[in-house]
Amino acid sequence: MPELPEVETVVQGLAPHLVGQSVAEVDIRRDGLRRPFPADLRQRLTGARILTLSRRAKYGLITSDRGILIFHLGMSGRWRIDAQIAEKHDHLRLLTSAGMWLALNDARRFGSVDWLDADLGGAEDGTRDFAPFAALGPEPLGPDFTADYLVAALRARGTPIKNLLLDQSIVAGLGNIYVCEALHIARISPLTRGGDVPRKNITSLVTAIRHVLTAAIAAGGSTIRDHRQISGELGYFSHSWRVYGRTNQPCPTCAAPILRHVQSGRSSFYCAKCQK
Repeated sequence: MPELPEVETVVQGLAPHLVGQSVAEVDIRRDGLRRPFPADLRQRLTGARILTLSRRAKYGLITSDRGILIFHLGMSGRWRIDAQIAEKHDHLRLLTSAGMWLALNDARRFGSVDWLDADLGGAEDGTRDFAPFAALGPEPLGPDFTADYLVAALRARGTPIKNLLLDQSIVAGLGNIYVCEALHIARISPLTRGGDVPRKNITSLVTAIRHVLTAAIAAGGSTIRDHRQISGELGYFSHSWRVYGRTNQPCPTCAAPILRHVQSGRSSFYCAKCQK
């Protein structure tokens, strides 16, 4: 599933083609993805002027003068540019006033598209009342994600730190790959109980999370199976993985073999020698 860096890469790639443009035509090629497309989506979008593109957790937000189109890429979703010729799994296409078609392509159809009218929400970005956002924690690259915040969020928690970092109510947008990588950099075992991690390690962890996410965005994210940048290129951060998917390969820090351990149905990769 695309994680925060992959979604951020897609949003940054879409922005030059959408911001300041109007939607001249909307081509809806099926009823929906994981759930139906919003009612009257064609009428709502046609003629709308795109103001900004942004991201919240693993969602992309296309804000117009009529409302906000919110998309989730699910397992295999991606946006294509220069999509004049529709492909098999293009389920929603937008024609801009500049004459470019952009297509939301999703082979597995686990993604979603939602709409918020411009006058809903009450928050600056108009999304306060969007249900999936209601319980989200702070953005890991934002000012509210600090060591003080994370120490308080983890206090007295007996759940492993890995599981807590994947809890979207604690921090929004983190996924399995980047949590494994950040924990290795911070030298924290994914098996350690959240409440047992010392403050100095939490400080290192916050820095490591920011570093990993920033580097991944710069590299276009990580391509495992389906992720593509808007240009069609792969995401190259997978070439920089320190531990993820590297079972029995040498730790880049101490050369001990990387271990794999299943936690709540997800694989954790770590170095037992470096990470305590």
